[in-house]
Amino acid sequence: MLRETPNSLNPQLPKHIDEPSLIVLLRQKDKHALAYLYDHYAAALNGVITRIVKVEDVAEEILQDVFIKIWDKIDTYDPDKGKLFTWMLNIARNLAIDKLRSKEFSRQNKTDQLDNNVSLISSQSYVEQKVKDSALIDLLRNLTPEQQMIVHLIYFEGYTHSEISDEFNIPLGTVKTRIRSALIKLRKILQIP
Repeated sequence: MLRETPNSLNPQLPKHIDEPSLIVLLRQKDKHALAYLYDHYAAALNGVITRIVKVEDVAEEILQDVFIKIWDKIDTYDPDKGKLFTWMLNIARNLAIDKLRSKEFSRQNKTDQLDNNVSLISSQSYVEQKVKDSALIDLLRNLTPEQQMIVHLIYFEGYTHSEISDEFNIPLGTVKTRIRSALIKLRKILQIP
């Protein structure tokens, strides 16, 4: 999308634009403001998208869609309801989740997994990993569904405690309590002091 820095596009544009001014410029469809927005937020938004879809090329496509949607929908942003970054983050997360749920992505992902699995089937490490995975899945079945979800999100999806709290509307203390009690339960099962 936009790769230049805002100052290279418009020397009059300051190095820092406060949020209210940035919103005004975006609503005026100022392309330099969009470049500024991209330069300052693309990396963070791309990180969130990549964490969800886990395919770099797809994440880059979604990032482009995010900035198009921000550009098109900036008039719907309400500063009284939250920060601009939070609004953009929700757009990024929603588009990434939509893509993840799409039939096209599911079909492509299954094809990619099949290709990967075909090449791995002949190796001994693949079989050993499947045994370890099934043992781990059996072990996690000893946890409550809430604990299983939190363990899966943290250890397999890479979520932070705060991200789980925000995304699933669970108090941060509850997230921490569930992970702590899950780990205590797993230690008992595995007889780890």
